[in-house]
Amino acid sequence: MQTGVSSAEVAIIGGGPAGLLAAQHLAEAGVRVRLYEAQATVGRKFLVAGHGGFNLTNAEEATPFAARYAAHAPAFARYLRHFSPTDLRTWAAHLGIETFVGTSGRVFPTTDYKPAQLLRAWLEHLRTLGVEIQTRHRWLGFAGETGLRLRNEATGTEFETHPTATLLALGGASWAKTGSDGRWLLVLEGLGVPVVPFAPSNCGAEVNWSDFFREKVGRQPLKNVAVSCGSHTVRGEIMLTDYGLEGTPVYALTPQLRAALATGQPAHLHLNLKPDLSAAQLLARLQTRRAGKSWASFLSETLKLRPPVPTLLRELGPAVFPTEPAALADLLTALPIPVTGLRPLDEAISTAGGVAWEALDENLMLRQRPSTFVAGEMLNWEAPTGGYLLQGCFSTGAWAAQGIRRFLG
Repeated sequence: MQTGVSSAEVAIIGGGPAGLLAAQHLAEAGVRVRLYEAQATVGRKFLVAGHGGFNLTNAEEATPFAARYAAHAPAFARYLRHFSPTDLRTWAAHLGIETFVGTSGRVFPTTDYKPAQLLRAWLEHLRTLGVEIQTRHRWLGFAGETGLRLRNEATGTEFETHPTATLLALGGASWAKTGSDGRWLLVLEGLGVPVVPFAPSNCGAEVNWSDFFREKVGRQPLKNVAVSCGSHTVRGEIMLTDYGLEGTPVYALTPQLRAALATGQPAHLHLNLKPDLSAAQLLARLQTRRAGKSWASFLSETLKLRPPVPTLLRELGPAVFPTEPAALADLLTALPIPVTGLRPLDEAISTAGGVAWEALDENLMLRQRPSTFVAGEMLNWEAPTGGYLLQGCFSTGAWAAQGIRRFLG
């Protein structure tokens, strides 16, 4: 094994949004930075996240924005004040990428720009700042009080480096092909750092459909619905799939589903197929059905509930289909869907779990290893899709960079 002293004062492990932004903020403050990335290129998960619409952040007001991080809202309120959604849009503009606010409040680059263009502009800016990026360098663990063990994947050579401070930004445990494999958790756990096991977040829910339902329905959307789990309700569009359900409302309810499933019993989502109608309005419409007209035809014509809704009602409703308007109204507004599980960890958009908050001081530095900081999805937090995940990574990266500057004095 080769041993040497790094020329960089700060080493950053991980080339995702948190690590790259921390590198930028440190370099702009005159700090020498060397960033190590195990993959052949940086920003892989960043690029994958942009495939379905490059949602950078959200224009929601500060208080409800911070509340998206649930139990960790007070901490994220500080991080968001330090590097806000407005700051993120300004940062993109400085890279030549203009953004706009969509109808849902989500913030996107204008249609002229793709994720790869933003990443290229960002990396060029980091190059001009003097940030040294070494790809295909895998972090193996610590060496002594401040050292790091790494392996050059191209040559197989292992070596040590001893920076003044280190930022770990290795991501969570979803989409392992992008480099976020979560293997670092065992390293930190072995050192006695408090960690929380990984769990899938923002993922699909599994439902034991009948064979008939799978063949009849396949993969079809249900638009403009509301989905509830306990006291939490989210509106939007969901997708019926061969394994169960997916879509933004389902993803947003994974914390509640995970908690319910932890009891060892099936959890239940309740589906409201007509959330725009009040209970009185829905009942009044159902009472207009004429004798002799089939319920399927009536629901299609009067409430626009067309296939696959009739099949879904037969699949999940009672054995004897309710014909009384009041009973049918209850079924249409709270159709119970038994969820048997969540999709596998690697399919999840993000993960819960990681470094426990009690392991960190207010600057996101590990209490058991002074000079080592943590940011991004390595931290035990979760948030819904819609710009909150990326913003959380950017904001914690910026906050950790500020903490490192304080540490360096």
